[in-house]
Amino acid sequence: MKRILVVAALTLSALFALLYASDYLTLRYRIVRNRNPFGSVTIRRYYAVRKKNGKTEFMFNPPENQTCTHSLFSHLGYSACWYLSKHTEQRTDL
Repeated sequence: MKRILVVAALTLSALFALLYASDYLTLRYRIVRNRNPFGSVTIRRYYAVRKKNGKTEFMFNPPENQTCTHSLFSHLGYSACWYLSKHTEQRTDL
């Protein structure tokens, strides 16, 4: 039973590594062929500052465009566009 679990875990790890590598190679191919590998999503960043009296003050930054990649995973220091489009508001707690 333990051997089956180890083989299953190794197989899943190998499949995940293969998926990540193929996603990266597809992105690199799109960069070389200039086939729109990057996108842009408008996000809003805001800060949540906790006061001494227990209340929270919010400070909003103006909306800004953030570069993203058209891929399944984050690559080259950019987030995936599908992820950023679902998380357009980014909160930072201070």
